[in-house]
Amino acid sequence: MLFNSYIFWVFFAVVIVAYRRCNLHWQNRMLLVASYVFYGTWNWRFLFLLAGTTLMDYFVGLGIFAAPAQRRKKGYLLISVCANLLLLGFFKYYGFFSHELMGALGNIGIHASLPVLNVVLPVGISFYTFQELSYTIDVYRGRTTPVRNLLDFGLYVSFFPQLVAGPIERSDHLIPQLLRARRREPDDFSTGLYLALAGLFRKVVIADNMAAVANAVFSRKTDQLSGAECLMGLYAFSLQIYGDFSGYSSIAQGIARWMGIRLMDNFRMPYLAVSPSDFWHRWHISLSTWLRDYLYIPLGGNRGGEWKTYRNLMLTMAIGGLWHGANWTFISWGVYHGLLLCLWRPFERGKPKEGAPNPLIRLLKMAVMFHLVCIGWLMFRAESMTQAWDFLARIATDFRWTPAAGYMLGLMVFLAGPLLLYEIWMERRKDLLALVNVHWLARGLAYSYLTWMLLVFPAEAAHEFIYFQF
Repeated sequence: MLFNSYIFWVFFAVVIVAYRRCNLHWQNRMLLVASYVFYGTWNWRFLFLLAGTTLMDYFVGLGIFAAPAQRRKKGYLLISVCANLLLLGFFKYYGFFSHELMGALGNIGIHASLPVLNVVLPVGISFYTFQELSYTIDVYRGRTTPVRNLLDFGLYVSFFPQLVAGPIERSDHLIPQLLRARRREPDDFSTGLYLALAGLFRKVVIADNMAAVANAVFSRKTDQLSGAECLMGLYAFSLQIYGDFSGYSSIAQGIARWMGIRLMDNFRMPYLAVSPSDFWHRWHISLSTWLRDYLYIPLGGNRGGEWKTYRNLMLTMAIGGLWHGANWTFISWGVYHGLLLCLWRPFERGKPKEGAPNPLIRLLKMAVMFHLVCIGWLMFRAESMTQAWDFLARIATDFRWTPAAGYMLGLMVFLAGPLLLYEIWMERRKDLLALVNVHWLARGLAYSYLTWMLLVFPAEAAHEFIYFQF
């Protein structure tokens, strides 16, 4: 079920009506059943995988907490880490690594034949695997008390709004909300409505329309495109992936808010970033903070000298790229962002906080950072690194403006221009929910615009959320 489908909203209407009629005990049971129904619509066979890892980490958490010796606690943790990563590796990376290994052996004259398996990737496995790992690690660190009730823990793992594409919740944030009585706050409905409507706009109006533009460009041979058309296609994908992923996170937050549950913010106007570190404080926050807390800091973080810091940054971002998929383009994307973080670090380290920045200087930094991010998106979207290099070469050497490029630019300005202005306004107010707190007339006009755009300018074809494949 897609958030942008009618069947999902029928499903959710049934869920919310039943939810309102239950007490806390039965609310959690009903949500657990609803979450498994939701996930089962993708492929019911993977319900056994979801249930199996849930059962394992439930008992691992209890084992870590009850173990008298640190060595025993560490043994339980290793069971969780190894089992989860092996499952993730098998489903997501077996084909990639077996192909690369056979190629490497062939290059040195060894002809090996590994079994070829057509493994179907379970939807959302990267998200719920990381969410479970954060739970067992936090129990080991003493930051989280293990959940005693298996069904409540099952809901933490499978809560359907954020199950298949995040945000990747932390146990100390989501579990307490699931275990305590949830009262309707006065602003839950209005905030949920804003988040759901804004998310649908980003997905249906921006992401799906930009997908048609990006797909049309990236599906053509590079020598059939001008540099301007390549650049517009790259801009279109940058808007597509932002609208798609931030739209999903926003809808998930809105749906959860209607049930009295607050999910973490996953995006904070990332294209207004002025540096690589600023970008990663704004983009896919639940993953970037996960990588920081469970990978970068355990590797040593910024302790141990500059070279070790650079090593840790590169390793963290390379693994972050690999998390997205088994392809050299994703790994290159991660390494590229690691290099950006390393290159910017000397200029940011020890820099005193500035007062109000010069607007023109800030605008220039934003423009530079946006285009550097776009180069990264080129690696992310391209079918191969060869295609990525061809696009860059075409942009640099054959920048001819064409009617097609003009049409693409006009469409982007029309659809995404108002969103950019709105995000600048939110940035100035430093409030992601600023629209909820304005005068009812201004809010009504904004909601009317969003609804009108959803009805009049949906894409010809709905597209699956990009991050479902991760």
